[in-house]
Amino acid sequence: MKTTNSPSTSRVAFFSTQAYDKVFFEKYNADFGFELDFFETQLNEQTVKLISNTDVVCVFVNDVVNAPVIKELAERKVKIIALRSAGFNNVDLEAAKKMGIRVCRVPAYSPEAVAEHAMAMILTLNRKTHKAYNRVREQNFSLNGLLGFDLHGKTIGIIGTGNIGKAFAKIAKGFGCKVLAFDVVIDAEME
Repeated sequence: MKTTNSPSTSRVAFFSTQAYDKVFFEKYNADFGFELDFFETQLNEQTVKLISNTDVVCVFVNDVVNAPVIKELAERKVKIIALRSAGFNNVDLEAAKKMGIRVCRVPAYSPEAVAEHAMAMILTLNRKTHKAYNRVREQNFSLNGLLGFDLHGKTIGIIGTGNIGKAFAKIAKGFGCKVLAFDVVIDAEME
């Protein structure tokens, strides 16, 4: 799908796109007028050939941005690889540097959102809300096999005391849990 909001000299190709990606990027592009190409497929050595006259490729965590892909991007005059993620382990940074392609990424996500999601997963597994939801839809209100346990008073271990680990520790303490945490870098605030 191609969206052209106004004449522009810059084209951005998005790989591994979902419907919500299109909605938000089209909305915020209204002020800029870039030409946007959306591809649901992952970027890799075969799909890199889908782009033409593109200045920027915007990729996600499962896209393959290795040396052969970067070489092809350089041959196609791509100037920037923009990641829609904080991690960049799927990008060969040395190859990008060698080919003169800049790489940028999301510097951070909301650590609270990630920590809250982690707690939601713990609660789902403990209280079996996913199973209970299906049972209730079938008019089965039996509690058999759905009982969990109180998190209050339990010990939770956290590996990594960066921003997400700190946010998760606060949530766990709010549940009345004892928190044990480890990180290779000592954080005075967490001690």
